[in-house]
Amino acid sequence: MPTFSNPVLAGSHPDPSICRVGEDFYLVTSSFAYYPGIPVLHSRDLVSWQPLGHVVDRPSQVSLTGLDVSDGLWAATIRHHEGTFYVVVALARGRQGSTTYLFTASDPAGPWSDPVVLEAEGIDPSLFFDDDGRCWFTACRDAAEPEVTGPGELWMRELDLDRLALTGPTHALWYGAMRGAWVEAPHLYKRDGVYHLIGAEGGTERHHAVTAARADAVTGPYSTDPRNPLLTHRHRGAAEPIHNVGHVDLVDTPAGETWAVALGVRPLDGTHTLGREVFLVPVEWTAAGPVFAPDTGRVRLSERLPARTGAGAVAPVGPTRDDFGGRALGPEWSSLRGPVGHLVSTGPGEGGLTIRLSPEPLTGTGTPAFVARRQQHLRMRARARVRFTATAPTQEAGLVVFQHAHHATLAVTADASGTPHVVLTAGEAGSRTRLGAAAVTSDEVVLVVDSDESGYTFHVEDGTWTTLGTIERPFFSTERAGGFVGVHLGLYGIGGADAGEAHVHWFEYAPAR
Repeated sequence: MPTFSNPVLAGSHPDPSICRVGEDFYLVTSSFAYYPGIPVLHSRDLVSWQPLGHVVDRPSQVSLTGLDVSDGLWAATIRHHEGTFYVVVALARGRQGSTTYLFTASDPAGPWSDPVVLEAEGIDPSLFFDDDGRCWFTACRDAAEPEVTGPGELWMRELDLDRLALTGPTHALWYGAMRGAWVEAPHLYKRDGVYHLIGAEGGTERHHAVTAARADAVTGPYSTDPRNPLLTHRHRGAAEPIHNVGHVDLVDTPAGETWAVALGVRPLDGTHTLGREVFLVPVEWTAAGPVFAPDTGRVRLSERLPARTGAGAVAPVGPTRDDFGGRALGPEWSSLRGPVGHLVSTGPGEGGLTIRLSPEPLTGTGTPAFVARRQQHLRMRARARVRFTATAPTQEAGLVVFQHAHHATLAVTADASGTPHVVLTAGEAGSRTRLGAAAVTSDEVVLVVDSDESGYTFHVEDGTWTTLGTIERPFFSTERAGGFVGVHLGLYGIGGADAGEAHVHWFEYAPAR
């Protein structure tokens, strides 16, 4: 039987949502404080995905300034109705939903509209278009009587498609299957006249689970599915390669099958660094409701192909080299909280990437001189050829391994006498620790970081090969660093006002065996 390899989107792609238009599938994920926000991807087979663009690609749409890395744009939902694409998303501040936005587009590649602010509280908004053309908005929020119902509540209001505003009464739908746990990630589906409300409980970590309720009317009452949880790996042992499974969204294929996209992580010895990734899971509908992974009851690294796709295994992400010759950075690159065009430029002059040093630190809540891409393999090598002449130890530019509150920099800088050095520094909890340094004979060097099961090892090459040190892998894990994002590999520059420029000739990313 032909198979594909899970995850279908490796590296940090949390909270997937999916819709289909004809033969085409479209998917969005959370982006938090990374910019541009809410990536949009396209597929014809559910297995191979290509980036189309981003919903939030103009600073006038949403301000992310001042937000923690793991706040920002949470758990968007994408839907299509009568020629229009809709995306709803919550903006989080201090780990709480603060504003709910609705975006529209005629083309999922963009441009997307400026947002409409909906009168909604909570997080994880979703839309459901019923057979009669009415649109229903769902989300999760704190329950009014948590001592009676449990801490979370899934709720609903109608969305007026002409005014793009919520209207009519608010309906409390469901409080979850596990009364001591928060219920979130609501999506609504209709099958044979029955409304199925799919949610997530147990948190987004080890006890994450897919749960469900059903009703004969869209506004309820909803009764808890006695089979709950419908999908989880919380009962599986440490040897299970995939954990934290949940937050699903369902889609029907042209061949009549149903599949779910789900988030999960691939831990090693109890910690994971790549973030929450997108896994594809078969779904079978029965009289009782959806059955996830009907043959095995679990999400697998190797799964049968969707019918009639003609696709093979997911094409592995191979070595990539970016010479930055285009007018803009490719879709794999992100900055923090806003565009960095005033700090980072590509292409003109000698080509490559020019980074204008900024006083904004990587640990701040502004927009530093920083661009990064997701790490997608446990074993990998990232390299960059960097030219930078520092005049003081406060000026630095180079490679960074960035994971929420923890990061490590491999930087070209200078000592107090002005001699060029490459310095390895680890940062956590607002402090920085110098782990290694090497004098170099030139202001142009190749900076290298290798990652494997044990850790991240940093090297510099300037005619000779020097290893500056290794940081144990768990330092960059979500379990240690906190937050909701995975490791990003980036390029950066820090210095005072008018501190000069660094030039990156190229950046390479390559999986390692």
